[in-house]
Amino acid sequence: MGWPRFTKEQRQELWATLIIGLIALAIGAFWPSQAHAQTIPRAALKYRADLTREARQVWGLNAPIAVFAAQIHQESGWNPQAVSRVGARGMAQFMPATAQWIASIDPALASGEATNPRWAIRALVRYDDWLVKRVQGASEFDRLWAALRAYNGGLGHWQMEAKAAQSTQRQAVDAACGKAKRHASFCPENLGYPRRILIVLQPLYLGWGSGVLA
Repeated sequence: MGWPRFTKEQRQELWATLIIGLIALAIGAFWPSQAHAQTIPRAALKYRADLTREARQVWGLNAPIAVFAAQIHQESGWNPQAVSRVGARGMAQFMPATAQWIASIDPALASGEATNPRWAIRALVRYDDWLVKRVQGASEFDRLWAALRAYNGGLGHWQMEAKAAQSTQRQAVDAACGKAKRHASFCPENLGYPRRILIVLQPLYLGWGSGVLA
């Protein structure tokens, strides 16, 4: 018995089926690794109580604990000994100068121990509080978005972009990234930072406490 003969239309249909199958296999190979990556690290669990306590001391009982947890996840993966290629240290990834400066707004942080987990947690929630009071936005989500951009790339850059945009509306300020002092090459990272924390990672931690959703 010979091989069956197919019409042109049948051959096209077979090729389409084969291509769809290969795409499905590729997605199946890729997606589990992504889903696995978006889980709470085991190391985070022992710091949950510390984060809740420090966040509520600084922000009050309605502190957005899920946001702070997602931010630590993004910064260091909850690793107290993390050190970046530019010298940022600890779970909150503070540069040495910032670790010294923050004692001026919170004397409890005078030790500057960036690799101490409790110090890092306190420093992160305190710095976020300081930043969110110096940015503007139409909603709590927008203000946290701006504060996170400032945490990642500097408050001065955000302020100059707001001035260039002649607006404090989130989308307008984001669109002005690279049009003030910040080089445009840094914009993908700076704009991606709040997006990953608030949209991708925050949902993982909503069981820990309050969050801030768009």
